[in-house]
Amino acid sequence: MATLVHSIPSISFLSSLTFQPLKIKTHKKSLSTSRSEPIKTLTCTTSKPNSKSPTMDGRKPTSKKTRKSSYGTSRRSVLKKTFIQEQVSFTSQLSSDPHVGIIGGGMAGLLCALSLEKRGVKSTVFDTVEMKTIAFLFDTYFSSGIHGLGGRMGTRVIDPQPLIFDHAAQFFTVSDPRFSELVDDWLEKGLVRQWQGIIGELEVGGQFLPFPSSTPRYISVNGMRSLADSILSQTCMVDVVRPCWISKLEPFNGMWHLSENGKPCGQFDIIVIAHNGKCANRLLASSGLPLIARQMKTLGLSSIWALLAAFEDPLPIPTGATPFEGAFVKGVDSLSWMGNNSAKLLGSKTNSPHCWTFFSTAAYGKRNKVPQENIPTATAEKVKTGMLEGVEAALGLPKDSLQQPIYSRVQLWGAALPTNTPGIPCIFDPQGRAGICGDWLLGSNLESAALSGMALANHVSNNNNMIIPFVNARLGLVMQIADYLRSGGARPEEFALGLNKEFQTLEGHDIGQFSGLESSTGASPVQAYQLST
Repeated sequence: MATLVHSIPSISFLSSLTFQPLKIKTHKKSLSTSRSEPIKTLTCTTSKPNSKSPTMDGRKPTSKKTRKSSYGTSRRSVLKKTFIQEQVSFTSQLSSDPHVGIIGGGMAGLLCALSLEKRGVKSTVFDTVEMKTIAFLFDTYFSSGIHGLGGRMGTRVIDPQPLIFDHAAQFFTVSDPRFSELVDDWLEKGLVRQWQGIIGELEVGGQFLPFPSSTPRYISVNGMRSLADSILSQTCMVDVVRPCWISKLEPFNGMWHLSENGKPCGQFDIIVIAHNGKCANRLLASSGLPLIARQMKTLGLSSIWALLAAFEDPLPIPTGATPFEGAFVKGVDSLSWMGNNSAKLLGSKTNSPHCWTFFSTAAYGKRNKVPQENIPTATAEKVKTGMLEGVEAALGLPKDSLQQPIYSRVQLWGAALPTNTPGIPCIFDPQGRAGICGDWLLGSNLESAALSGMALANHVSNNNNMIIPFVNARLGLVMQIADYLRSGGARPEEFALGLNKEFQTLEGHDIGQFSGLESSTGASPVQAYQLST
């Protein structure tokens, strides 16, 4: 486990939302014994946390044997445990120097930490290297270090060539004025730039329709991962612990105690869940947060295969088509996106090899889904072959005529894209002092992730006498982790957010949501789910 502490001046963006350091009265922490119907309330004393006791009060269970939790638990058993767990209810006022634990180091988690810092609130971000990522790195020529922050803002650099791939989020657009302010700051610092390359829709058979260039598209200058790492470098009140897979949340003596497979990882006044999928569901299933767990398990996620491939020669462009750097593929079962990383990231500075990222459709991902931590060799080869055949079909090439890549690798994003959303920026349980942020709460793109992380930090930390509206064009006025902190934890009912919000189905393209993009034919804007945080 490594802890990275950065002592660099605070970031300048979001300056309009800066507050003075918190001044909160300190009181002895305890947990309430009151009930919140229909959810039972969890009670505990000041004894050492006992993971074997469901009552958390030091007594041994008398009616039922407790079951040891396991990462091998089925989804069905996880959901069953979600419905029967008791609700934690903190009633004491918060510390004068509150500390927030953020589980997940993607864009939402990072922006939540940064927004808290602007309000004088310290936080610790726990980020992890998933086993599939470790296997991926060490099964290649490997060059770019163990793992960076950013979640699905993933970039792979393979030595000795080197080869460079954005293997998740490809680019992003801007529609919200607050995100626009953030992006302007990144532009000024040289962290991002506009992507001027031509992108559009590629119909099966090779017909390419470019998008107009009126809507700016943005990429990170050295691959998407570098943006997340650069944001981290500008913090002074954010600790990062990685690799660390938080496996248990336990309430004790008015604090949340986090641990990794039995090893203590710290205690926190408030916790934030900034990731999703089966691991988040398992973490929440016995956490004492049934309301949050219920919302998380309602989320539906699709699966997407990524194929990274490097070619010695440029891919052939369809006759009469404009050379393009990215295309949303239509009419091909195994392919939904193809992007030229070499042209996008290196421009004219490279002649060879040519590195492309290909994404499957959600239907193809579902049909060929396997445990992503251990992809069978036969499945990997099948998916690679199927997706390369899809490239041939999309470009209108004869079967088996596509040049073989000099390097290739497939990766499964098992929890890639949301299929539904509650349409709110964040979720917060004031009784349990826990929240959720992530792109899926608003849609699915990098902008939504950033707005969600900022919104949750604002909601918890703003001064209740100085509420500054958090405006989102789609949501109107949203209440502002600082407001709650300044209240000292009193009147929790006033701060509950999104715990009972119903989900709506998301429709659209398989790989992202990019506002303002439409084809040259004047078709409706692309509504697509972006592989992001």
